Amino acid sequence: MKDDSSAPAGVRVPDSRLARETTELVRDSTSELIYHHSRRVYFFGSLQAINRGLSCDPELLYVAAMFHDLGLSEPFHGSGRRFEVDSADEARRFLRARQVPDDSIRRVWTAIALHTTPGIPEFMEPEVALLTAGVEYDVLGIGYHDLDEADRAAVVAAHPRPAFKQRILAAFTDGIRSKPQTTFGNVKADVLAHYVPGFERGDFVRTILDSPWAE
Repeated sequence: MKDDSSAPAGVRVPDSRLARETTELVRDSTSELIYHHSRRVYFFGSLQAINRGLSCDPELLYVAAMFHDLGLSEPFHGSGRRFEVDSADEARRFLRARQVPDDSIRRVWTAIALHTTPGIPEFMEPEVALLTAGVEYDVLGIGYHDLDEADRAAVVAAHPRPAFKQRILAAFTDGIRSKPQTTFGNVKADVLAHYVPGFERGDFVRTILDSPWAE
């Protein structure tokens, strides 16, 4: 592992007990793939905050970034819920156990729960908007040229992404394969359509037309 005290692109992880415990829990609970991805999300989200002129609580953004994909882990495969909700609930439990204020917990929960719902987080609190911005930067390349090449390289040097595209898609598939109903109306339906033979995407129009209403 890279030194957690490093500051790639001039962005530092908050030097607090909460941040250190977050790092330890996530590093011990997830794969190297998810750990490095989550760290990059924090750094890229923080850099996008500068670009967008947003001021956020870096500690809350860090917790949200580190927990945002925890629900893809094996213990949650049978939950029957969207992995985003499992991730958000784990962050909430973690924060409540440490007496973090309710409004801060709400912001972290919301940021995680909405991080795969484009078009909404950008209009919400900075922590919510920036978590999605960091995820979209690292996974989708949205806003790729918004950041300096040197800053991008520094983050990737600290938290490498070998074969990341295929590996993250495999992690998504493994995390939601057993609960395909949770992909209705969200981007993860695309993942199962590509990688799970026989998957049938939910159809919003058919759901309306086939509802029990008579008219």
